[in-house]
Amino acid sequence: MIGELIANIDACPTAHHVVERASSILVSQGFEQVALDSAFQSSHLPKSFIVSGGSIIAWKNGQSIATDGVRIVGAHTDSPGLHIKPKPDTQIFNWQQLQVEVYGGPLLNSWLDRDLAIAGHVVLRDGTTSLFSSGHPVARIPQLAIHLDRDVNDKGLILNRHQHLIPIWSIGPATIDFEQWLAQRNFVSTSQIASWSAQLVDTQNAQIFGREEEFIASSRIDNQISCWAAVSSFVAESGDSPMMIALFDHEEVGSQSASGAAGPLLEHVLERLTAVSGASRSEYLAALQKSHCVSADNAHAVHPNYTDRHELNNAPQINAGIVVKTNVSQRYATSARSVVPIMHAAATAGVQLQAFSSRNNIACGSTIGPITSTRIGIETVDIGVPQLSMHSIREMCGTKDPADLVALLGAYFSRS
Repeated sequence: MIGELIANIDACPTAHHVVERASSILVSQGFEQVALDSAFQSSHLPKSFIVSGGSIIAWKNGQSIATDGVRIVGAHTDSPGLHIKPKPDTQIFNWQQLQVEVYGGPLLNSWLDRDLAIAGHVVLRDGTTSLFSSGHPVARIPQLAIHLDRDVNDKGLILNRHQHLIPIWSIGPATIDFEQWLAQRNFVSTSQIASWSAQLVDTQNAQIFGREEEFIASSRIDNQISCWAAVSSFVAESGDSPMMIALFDHEEVGSQSASGAAGPLLEHVLERLTAVSGASRSEYLAALQKSHCVSADNAHAVHPNYTDRHELNNAPQINAGIVVKTNVSQRYATSARSVVPIMHAAATAGVQLQAFSSRNNIACGSTIGPITSTRIGIETVDIGVPQLSMHSIREMCGTKDPADLVALLGAYFSRS
């Protein structure tokens, strides 16, 4: 099972790749993709999905949502990093470089001295979209030598986001610009490209490590583990209860987009499904009160070198169970009531649960959980796999916890 996770992460350098891979798995399991601009039909209710950019929503047994409510597992497809600007080409002396923009909150120092590929998608003038990845390294952000920054080890590295993160990708005269390179990578002419989105990605594959091979190191562990677990548990569950996965783009920048969790995508899908099943709007609103959502996003494991940054009574450990995240300021959506379904699922699956609550003097992050709960009015619980090095280009987690998450979500979907 962990081999499947590693292969999944390696194959998905961007949010759009996550969606493409999930779509392929769903189609292989008999799901039909429904175009967002077409009317939902009763034939779409049993098992179908929709795609909006880097987001995907899939469902089973949609015909029963109005009467039974629906169980939803939500996660996010995007990860922090460095995206390439629309006009990126620049030259300093004889260095050919690419201007980038910081996406989300990455640990910037972790991007230095890494072998970087470029991945993304192009939109052609005929309306089609083509995903791409260079695969091999084409860029690098070299760190300043210690001889030119003698105090760096004692005073810490200070990076100017605009000046110090510009990757090198060639030297000498510019023979082609970035868009011409994109056209070559996608086997089209520049005149065929209407627009594109591209980002830097690490070329090092996911790796199992540790004395007992108990850890995983990889890019994009946050939050592709949750996406993989959601899809895996969803397609494996054969029950007749309504169930859904909702994997959203743009969580790392606040979810404020048409395809983000703060947009209307999930709300519209739920309303359209209940409408085509013959339910009234009043019945749809009542169904929301019968529904429940799991927001699956990774949690901070206790760091052995920085125990002072944790509230030790509520500090999760790697390979010791799935984390339930709480915050009374509603940065997480967990409540005393909303946690109950996941407690029942954990007992059924034989999975241990852990608690996370941040220190009062350290602000915690947030997830799609409070957004979903607020926008749609569905009781939501925030859970996740514990990890270290969150938002680094190279994160780490345990090998046991991802399998536990799949088992937990499978029991949650089955309502056992």
